Amino acid sequence: MTHVPARLVEFLRDGRRRRRVIGTGAALALIATNGPAATGFARRAWHDYTVEQPAYKARYGHWDVVEAPARFRVNAIHAALLRTGKVLLIAGSGNDEKQFRAGTFRSVLWDPVRNTFKNVPTPRDMFCAGHAQLPDGRLLVAGGTARYEKLTGDVRRAGGAMLVKNENPDAPRTLPAGTVFTGSTGKRYRAQFPVLLPRATKTVTEDDDHPRVVVTASQARVYVEAVEEGEDGITHTADQYRVEGLTGDGARDVYGLAAKLGLDKKDFQGLRDAYEFDPVAERYVPVDPMAEARWYPTLVTLKDGRVLAVSGLDDMGEIIPGKNEIYDPRSRTWTRGPDRYFPTYPALFLTAGGRLFYSGSNAGYGPADRGRVPGLWDVDHNTFTPVPGLTDSEMTETSASVLLPPAQDGRVMILGGGGVGESHRSTGRTAIADLGGPAPRYTPGPPLPQGTRYLNAVLTPDDRVFTTGGSRDYRGKHGSDILRAQFYDPARRAFTTAADPTVGRDYHAEALLLPDGRIAVFGSNPLFADPDDTRMGTFEQRIEVYTPPYLYRPHRPALRTGPLTAAHGDVLTLSGTDRREVAAARLMRPSAVTHATDVEQRSVALELGDHAGAVTVRIPDNPALVPAGWYMLFLTDRAGTPSRAAWVHVR
Repeated sequence: MTHVPARLVEFLRDGRRRRRVIGTGAALALIATNGPAATGFARRAWHDYTVEQPAYKARYGHWDVVEAPARFRVNAIHAALLRTGKVLLIAGSGNDEKQFRAGTFRSVLWDPVRNTFKNVPTPRDMFCAGHAQLPDGRLLVAGGTARYEKLTGDVRRAGGAMLVKNENPDAPRTLPAGTVFTGSTGKRYRAQFPVLLPRATKTVTEDDDHPRVVVTASQARVYVEAVEEGEDGITHTADQYRVEGLTGDGARDVYGLAAKLGLDKKDFQGLRDAYEFDPVAERYVPVDPMAEARWYPTLVTLKDGRVLAVSGLDDMGEIIPGKNEIYDPRSRTWTRGPDRYFPTYPALFLTAGGRLFYSGSNAGYGPADRGRVPGLWDVDHNTFTPVPGLTDSEMTETSASVLLPPAQDGRVMILGGGGVGESHRSTGRTAIADLGGPAPRYTPGPPLPQGTRYLNAVLTPDDRVFTTGGSRDYRGKHGSDILRAQFYDPARRAFTTAADPTVGRDYHAEALLLPDGRIAVFGSNPLFADPDDTRMGTFEQRIEVYTPPYLYRPHRPALRTGPLTAAHGDVLTLSGTDRREVAAARLMRPSAVTHATDVEQRSVALELGDHAGAVTVRIPDNPALVPAGWYMLFLTDRAGTPSRAAWVHVR
């Protein structure tokens, strides 16, 4: 261990002497005489001293690490703020195949006010699911992981998709997981999941005064693997497969069809399962499953409160070719939505006009030449209008996107991003799409300090965007995590520096706004733990909380924080709040974020009024601007200092 000279320690402890010496420049000479180790020690000590000073906090803010007890530490893949003020951290298997095989799926509730934690029973592997806030305050979670990927060389059994048909028009058929299919050559394959076969369809037509019956077989896909390991299970030719255990008419009516079944790479496979998380009962409630299995899907709220599920990898590990579906929270059922292809985790924002804007941001699966063009999507008519002007358009993967505050302005910002797949390339490009004009297009914004992938961007009550973390390279390779944070001010179109975080965050990191105005950051899943990429990385389980400069001001507006209820167009009177100290009011939708993708958060400006000296606010009457649900209401003074949030339920 390097020895630190006593005189240096004395210098560092003596605050008055340190300030005097540094003021004259003598400190540098003193430190230099003690070598590199002493220099590093002094710099760290000086940094630790500086960031704790009131003047520094008032200018740049401050970070604190929250150490959760060991039994509550979790690989946070998803984070959602609930209407109770608690944060739901969803890991599922946490990108850990050992946990997946063991059936160990986890979720943890964190109360940021009391700093308490609770483990929540998690019924399925929600790793890489999608989520959206529902009108009643529940959180919809859909999809997840049915199978981990297998790289070429690690695949032990040939496998692939088998099309199973049912020619019986009188009865459906369910084949359980483990059903064995045998081909004409005797090769046997086992179904990895259950498969439901509807009845075949039967139509009767008149042909020359004679009835003619036509039966059309129903069909469903299922993933199968060879019973035998190795190359003996490979088949390169199309074949028909009989179902072992079926006899008589059943054996004739139900059969499988498959072409190539090989030992090539097998991607992650998705789940159809869907759940609502009840924030009061603090448990998952199963609802009807989706028609399509989805892994890496986006769930986005529509203007009528329904939720659109888009993209993902299916139960074969193939990207879904545009089969989208819509969840109705009233009936808790899914229906077919408009077909349109997007890469996985596309960033889709509900605009005030009711259309969805695809910013171009996405998170990892899909070809480079398909579904990458930003544009406005009219879901009702299934039309898509491209929005041009984006520079570095080939580097939108792992970028961040936000609907800039206030949402009435109709501007979306994209920040950073990288090349498709495991590309080392990254960009510091930002751009802003103004969607309010007759010909929306992107225009350049101020660049980030460096190329950044996996950046998290959080709206704040003072109409700014806080950005933090990310890495220059794919999943933090070559020690490329970025210990930097900044604020973007849409009014000035400029970044300002914030205090540096102490924990690196890249892939599988999340950040969200808390009701007290702080920002919490979770997760990070680097590939390696050293700049030379020689040691495997570990999942970051620490929570870091950022306190912005506005919370170090001596006064903040008063606001009673009990829950409020309103309908679109209603005026709320906020008793106990002095109108003279309030300059603005914002209605902020709580986050549900994963993979640097948060399409839930939005900040809506509210019209201020005065009633008997108290503040009144009016809820906009446009449900596309303010979808029904629970919101945080913040009041800010002329300096931009926010109140604590009051929860408002917009019916």
